[in-house]
Amino acid sequence: MSVNIEALGIDRLTVGERLELIEKIWDSLPADIAPGDVPPWHMAELARRCVAAEAQPGLGKPWREVLSRLEGQS
Repeated sequence: MSVNIEALGIDRLTVGERLELIEKIWDSLPADIAPGDVPPWHMAELARRCVAAEAQPGLGKPWREVLSRLEGQS
């Protein structure tokens, strides 16, 4: 299936509506994804990021910490 934002009318949505659509699409994904459903370039990027994280372990922050800060919960 070839998808483009113009054919689907996504280009006419507001930013808020697009974000809501993204959330709905994300929520529609299954909890478990078969390895064959993950593109090889995703796996390569994940491997690259793992190597980078291991090389500089103190550089990142846990996602819950970042999320709390973004939500103003310090």
